[in-house]
Amino acid sequence: MLAAQLSDYLAEMEISATELQQKQLVGFVEMLNKWNKAYNLTSVRSPEQMLIRHVMDSLVVSPYLEGQRFIDVGTGPGLPGIPLAILNPDKEFVLLDSLGKRIRFQKQVQFELKIHNFTSIESRVEAYQPEQKFDGVLSRAFASIADMLNWCHHLPKENGLFYALKGQLTAAEIAAIPAEFKLVDTITLEVPKLDEQRHLLKLVKV
Repeated sequence: MLAAQLSDYLAEMEISATELQQKQLVGFVEMLNKWNKAYNLTSVRSPEQMLIRHVMDSLVVSPYLEGQRFIDVGTGPGLPGIPLAILNPDKEFVLLDSLGKRIRFQKQVQFELKIHNFTSIESRVEAYQPEQKFDGVLSRAFASIADMLNWCHHLPKENGLFYALKGQLTAAEIAAIPAEFKLVDTITLEVPKLDEQRHLLKLVKV
C-alpha cells in the first residue's frame, strides 16, 4: 500500500528513486509509525499522512540542493535529513537535534535500514561548532527565518547556502531577514496530496 503510494507520488513529482531507495523510504515511515506510539516523535499519526507530510515534504527539496555536505538543524526524527540522505547517497548529512530520544530513533533507522551517509548529533545548534563547515544548512519549520539565520550563522562555509523550508510566507517574515543575509531565491513547492502552501527560501551570508 505505502510502496504503491510512494511510487505514484515520486512519479508525480518527477523524482527518480531506485528500488532500494523506495524500500528504505517506506521502511523509514514504518519505523517512524512504530516508534511514534511509544516516543511521540511527531503529531502525525497515520503512515499514509507521514508519507505525504514528512517524506514527500522532505524530498521535494532534493532537486535544489547544491554541494556535498549538509546539516539539518532541529531535525526532530530526521526530517528532511533522512529522506534526503536516502535519495542522495552521494551527499553527506549531519542531523542535529537536542533531544536524545530523537537521536536514538535516527541511529536505529540508520542501523536497520543501512543508510551510511548521515551522522546524528545531539546538541543545541548554538553549541555545535563543526570542524568542517557545510555547503548547505537546512531547516524545516524550525523557527522564524531571522532566528534560523542568527542561530545557524556559523555553520555554512563561505558562499554556503541556507535552505529554509516554510509553509505560509508573510511579508513581515521576509522583511525581518537580517541585513547581513541575502535572499537568493524563493521557490514555491508542490507536494502531492498536500493542500497547503510550501516554500523553499535560499539565502546566503553577504
